[in-house]
Amino acid sequence: MSKTSLSTLIQNFLDHCEVGKNQSPRTLQNYHHYLSRFQKWAGDISPKNITLDSVQKYRLHLNRLEENGNKKRIHASAEGSGTLGIKTQNYHIIALRAFLKYLAKNDIESLSAEKIELSKIPARTVEYLTREELERMFEQPDTSNIKGLRDLAIMETLYSTGLRVSELANLNRAQVDLDRREFMVRGKGRKPRIVFLSTRAVERLREYFSARTDNFEPVFLNHGRGKAGTIEDITLSEKHRLTTVSIENIVRTTALHAGIIKRVTPHILRHSFATELLINGADIRSVQEMLGHASITTTQIYTHITNQRLHEVHEKFHK
Repeated sequence: MSKTSLSTLIQNFLDHCEVGKNQSPRTLQNYHHYLSRFQKWAGDISPKNITLDSVQKYRLHLNRLEENGNKKRIHASAEGSGTLGIKTQNYHIIALRAFLKYLAKNDIESLSAEKIELSKIPARTVEYLTREELERMFEQPDTSNIKGLRDLAIMETLYSTGLRVSELANLNRAQVDLDRREFMVRGKGRKPRIVFLSTRAVERLREYFSARTDNFEPVFLNHGRGKAGTIEDITLSEKHRLTTVSIENIVRTTALHAGIIKRVTPHILRHSFATELLINGADIRSVQEMLGHASITTTQIYTHITNQRLHEVHEKFHK
């Protein structure tokens, strides 16, 4: 087993991730990309030749890597230099550590994954919308036509549930329980979680469903070009499920029409959902569960919100 080539071991690891760990196609694609880059740089070396020194040299390679010639760069750094950003470099190292853990589990001699530390990156903050900005957005769709009803239902559902845009796009009508105002989704890593609908979101969804005469499964459809000012259904096929790109365009365009200067995405509505919960006193563990974060560390990006709330309290009551 020790004579097995690095490229074969990487493929065995990817097979294990797919079958043994049931990881998502996106995760498999990322692991393949990052580990192929390492294998291309290192050559078909023996796993026991992966050392801290070689990993350090690889990290220097990543830090100086640029996409040249006619190739499109994969990620730009914050400075826009065309080199890989620190966060992207860390993704490469995370994949390498996962591979090394697989080798150790299979008694293949190599570097211990625990010896490799990730680069420190500045704590990031999140952009979110105020309640006033949200209401301005909700006032924009023209609900005299089915696309306006759909667009309003999309934004109310995103804000009510904190869904990722991919989770929203994949929703089917049968899974959304409007009476109980809750339903189950599978997020990253196919991990299930329960999300909840506000009364307003339920009303918007009922209005949208009532205006539809189709029996298609998707919650949100691409209704094509209908006559302005009318509520009508258009001949659709199952392939007309609204895409994530279309949903992003709807949210961005609605925000522009509402006079909001900041770049607004479905993920900003997700941030706004979490922010509203924390400002109103929700504990961070509950917010973690509702967002579907595997680690509390991810949810802690919202702690600056609660700090801001403390600052406002101090300003108001400390004389």
